[in-house]
Amino acid sequence: MGKRDDLIEKYAADLREKCGMEPDMDLLRKVTIGCGPAIYNDDASTVAASDTEELNRIRENFLMKKLGLPDNDSLMGGIQEVIRIYGRENRNKYRAVVYYMLTKHFGREAAYS
Repeated sequence: MGKRDDLIEKYAADLREKCGMEPDMDLLRKVTIGCGPAIYNDDASTVAASDTEELNRIRENFLMKKLGLPDNDSLMGGIQEVIRIYGRENRNKYRAVVYYMLTKHFGREAAYS
């Protein structure tokens, strides 16, 4: 297995153990690939859940641009719900896991078809 496959397995483990959900491995693979080289950078591969600017970037760049969602209050509510499920106490919230959960939360799996 390559490094990306190892990371996908790590993300799947986080979804199972920290989020209590069984991942759709095909979707998780597509979301991870969509994150690009950020998954290999220690800083970029995680989400700073307490950084308002970062959460706004996720809203604008991922939810609105990638998933095509309209801008409204439900976007930040969805982000907060995903962070709650992932566990605020979990120091490392992997970007691919957060994006996967947001994709599922908003029912936008078709964005990765």
